[in-house]
Amino acid sequence: MADKLRITLVKSTIGAKPKHKEIVRSLGLNKLNKTVEQKDNPAIRGMVEKVSHLVKVEEI
Repeated sequence: MADKLRITLVKSTIGAKPKHKEIVRSLGLNKLNKTVEQKDNPAIRGMVEKVSHLVKVEEI
């Protein structure tokens, strides 16, 4: 397992389910193409899995 994950919002949340919008916001993403670094843990992995169609993930 990597130490951190680099998560980038690559698709807009317009038209997405409200739960998916909440997940994207809780990851720290609010604008298109914004990138954040999060610790790699099961909670973050679960959130990324739910919105995998909206984000791009890289292991650091």
